[in-house]
Amino acid sequence: MKLKIYFSLSLLAAILSFAQEKKVEKPKFNQELATSLGADQYGMKAYTMVMLMTGPVKIEDKVKMGELMKGHLANIGKLADEGKIIVAGPFLEKNKENYRGMFIFNTRSKEEAEQWVKTDPAVEAGVFSYELLPWYGSAALPLYLKHHKEITKENP
Repeated sequence: MKLKIYFSLSLLAAILSFAQEKKVEKPKFNQELATSLGADQYGMKAYTMVMLMTGPVKIEDKVKMGELMKGHLANIGKLADEGKIIVAGPFLEKNKENYRGMFIFNTRSKEEAEQWVKTDPAVEAGVFSYELLPWYGSAALPLYLKHHKEITKENP
């Protein structure tokens, strides 16, 4: 019995000792990067989120609807390439608000975000309507796009 207790205490001491040795150092603050990304003192910044919702127009013609969706995706790619859109994607489940997808635009200006969202052919056609919301998130968010391209095998 004493041997079991001794063994258990020794094992616990070893685990605690190992855990203390694995302290993770805080990354060094990079002022140049923070400034280039527009970060505040918390590493955050303001963006504009766009919630895309089912619009008033329903298009039954599958070919026309396919063309609109192709244009919708192409427009997202164009805005991303221009650094205007940093997050975009559809919702995977139907919901009571009729949200279909969302964008996060790299601007705090609702007016600018509205100009950008109106370049979407599906919005222009009334298939999607939208709501603009101010959002506060990590200033490093735009950096993921570079890596997203590295892990994408196919584009829809």
